[in-house]
Formats: sequence, structure tokens, C-alpha cells
Amino acid sequence: MAAMTSSFSIMRYTASTTTRAVRVLGTAKPSASIVNFRRSLCRISATNNEEATAKAAAANADSGAPTIFDKIIAKEIPSTIVYEDEKVLAFRDVNPQAPVHVLVIPKLRDGLTQLGKAEVRHEQILGQLLYAARLVAEKEGVLDGFRVVINSGPDACQSVYHLHLHVLGGRQMKWPPG
Repeated sequence: MAAMTSSFSIMRYTASTTTRAVRVLGTAKPSASIVNFRRSLCRISATNNEEATAKAAAANADSGAPTIFDKIIAKEIPSTIVYEDEKVLAFRDVNPQAPVHVLVIPKLRDGLTQLGKAEVRHEQILGQLLYAARLVAEKEGVLDGFRVVINSGPDACQSVYHLHLHVLGGRQMKWPPG
């Protein structure tokens, strides 16, 4: 919560500073450097919120409580399903970061809350998840260029502790990614 409060304080300060700068410069629009500075602060704010969410999620990671993905699998929460078989479910992300953004999850968690917890017994489902990511990319028309991302743990900003792959495509990806 402290991160959010300080982020909002920075944003409020930035807005008032921008307004003062526009008045002092006598221009109708803020300069490009001021706009870029505000955008940077917005990204910092979003990053701090994402990090706080990830840390909060990690605190309950191994509680065994149903995740939002368990509820999607059980059809308690609606989703737009892109691919499904007996072991894997793929659905559109509600907060897409690319024109194609699909999550691929195992239907049975089996202790696989994050990639860092994978064991030898998970080899088959890990392979099935990657193959399903390929099928999703083909179905979505991005087989010639897509990215698969797995966030593992709070330092990677994992926010749901049910292993999941992000299939991203439909735009030029940048490197390094994060």
C-alpha cells in the first residue's frame, strides 16, 4: 500500500508540476520532455503496483486455496477459450499486453504453482503446455513470430500461483523483454 500511496503522490506532484511548467513556458501543450517524464512516472507506478500484487500473491502461494484459474477451469468464472484438451486449457488474457495474449494452463495444478517448483513427475505436462502454446500460436495466426513467457515467483511478478504460460504475438516484440 505504501508503494501505491507514494506513486499517487508522485503522480499528483507531476500533474501540478506539468501545469506550472506549461504556465511558465506559456504554451498550450506541455513539452515532449515533460510528457515523457510523466509517462515514465506512470510506468514506475504501474510497475510498483505489479510488484506489490506479486508479493501479496506469493504470501498465499502454497495455501492450496483455489486460484482464479481453478475457477476458470471449473467454469465458475467465464473466459474466452482458445484451446482445450483433457489436460490443458488456453484462454484470452483479460489484460492483454499484445494483440494476441493467451494464457495456457494445466487443468490439474498438482503442486505446479510455478516453474521453480517443477519436478520430474511434471515433465509430461510441461511438454504438453509448450505444445499447446504452439497450437494456440497457429490458431491465432502468429506462428511465424510469437513469444512464450513464464513468470516464476514474486521477483518475476507472478501474480497467480497456478503455472501458466503467456503466448504473446501480433506485434513486434522487443529485446530485452523486461
